[in-house]
Amino acid sequence: MSANAGEQGVEDATRRTHLAAERTWLAWWRTGLTGIAAGVGIGRLLPELTGGVRWPYIAVGAGYALVGVAMIAYAEMRQRSMDAALREGRFDHLEPAALRVFTLCGVLLGLATFVVIVTQG
Repeated sequence: MSANAGEQGVEDATRRTHLAAERTWLAWWRTGLTGIAAGVGIGRLLPELTGGVRWPYIAVGAGYALVGVAMIAYAEMRQRSMDAALREGRFDHLEPAALRVFTLCGVLLGLATFVVIVTQG
């Protein structure tokens, strides 16, 4: 194997790693946009269809939209951190605090959705 082949392998691995980081960034964006869309559906469309009390739907919908916006914002911070780590040749771990916050938000929104469905249904 020539030295050039070894350099090509490193370059290919770096390229794949950068592309994987980009796909991860896009996944954060897709998830964020889904949260925003769910917020619109729950907070604006469902109250129009049910004709009942509006505020629970609006509150839950706003929660989904806020989590969606937070995910898009976090995607930018995460991408910058990943880019710096890749340039320095180190691994960038997902922040445990971010994992906890997004998990807590998901659980709370899921419970709030359950409560709205049961009490408004």
